[in-house]
Amino acid sequence: MNGLIAAQGIREVLEAEAGPSEEARTLTPAAVDALWESGIMSFLNPVETGGTEPGFRELIETWVELASADGAAGWIGIANLPSTMAAAVFLPDEGYDEVFGSGGRVTTAGQFFPNGMGNTVENGFEINGAWNFGSGVAHSSVISCGFMKVVDGEPLLDLDQFSVAVIDADDVTLKDGWHVQGLRGTGSYDYEVKDVFVPEHRTFALFETTPRRGNSPLYRLGIMPVTAAGHASWALGVAKSMLDDVAELAKSKVRMSDMESLALRQTFQRNLSHHKGMWRAAHAGVLEAFTTVEAAVAAGNECTPSMRADMRIAATYATEASREVAQWAHLAAGTSAVRDGTRLERAFRDIYTGTQHAFVSEKTYIDAAKIHLGLDGDLPGL
Repeated sequence: MNGLIAAQGIREVLEAEAGPSEEARTLTPAAVDALWESGIMSFLNPVETGGTEPGFRELIETWVELASADGAAGWIGIANLPSTMAAAVFLPDEGYDEVFGSGGRVTTAGQFFPNGMGNTVENGFEINGAWNFGSGVAHSSVISCGFMKVVDGEPLLDLDQFSVAVIDADDVTLKDGWHVQGLRGTGSYDYEVKDVFVPEHRTFALFETTPRRGNSPLYRLGIMPVTAAGHASWALGVAKSMLDDVAELAKSKVRMSDMESLALRQTFQRNLSHHKGMWRAAHAGVLEAFTTVEAAVAAGNECTPSMRADMRIAATYATEASREVAQWAHLAAGTSAVRDGTRLERAFRDIYTGTQHAFVSEKTYIDAAKIHLGLDGDLPGL
């Protein structure tokens, strides 16, 4: 399958379900079914787990398309797909068989940041912790929980020891706190785990880059660059929807005291071209940064700290550029962008919520600069 074509094929469903998903505060069953039936929910997985192992270009364009249809559905795409990919690629064989062996609809979601503590016991860990913003957990069969290993009462602070547990959803408690400005339909509930035993074979290292299965170069990059590509793609997709909508609206919209449509005003024409150019530049930068690294890794080269820094710069810049594009589109649309139920209004709320994520904060610029200036040799968080 081709992910972009599959996403285009379910666009009408995702657009129709955007409002109901907001009301439900999680994707509706119809939207989730469409994602599964299109093949998108598993296409980032290894072939043996029902995936097609796409490259960055196809993956990015697929995510842009999903987010342009509905910001919440696009966010689920960048949450569920990388989480499930990581479990499918990095879990030991016994854990992989337990999670994916049924051949059914298996997806995971959750936070990889090590907010949990895993007390080391025989053959595994007893895990306790609480995590925020578990986007997509409501329709996930297993939940990913980042944790620190604890030995003799002391947490192991070595980054190489930070791990992810893949826990059955029945052992995870969701907290009903998802009452927010934007991305309401993502079901990004907080969740917690109390005294749950997780065998070691249901865990993997947070910064793992040696795949146990699958041949895609993306797997050899680990979870961080794939997540960065997701955030960039999502922001670009939401901004694209706003550019498309304001351009269409401008053909008929006449503002108070004006005698001609918005489309005929030179200031609108100039700003539309400017912001389209900004969007295209950001989009091209993301494709260049990520596909260049992908090609280098495919050729057998190591992904260097400098390469990782370049990908994070591209992702953060694309997010900032998309937010600026969205702000202009919202202002240009006037009162048409403030009415509940319009895609412009929902997209504006979504992008100002999604761009608050720490993964695309200014710290990525600062950390990347430290790498390029030689002030730090490596920062695994990039």
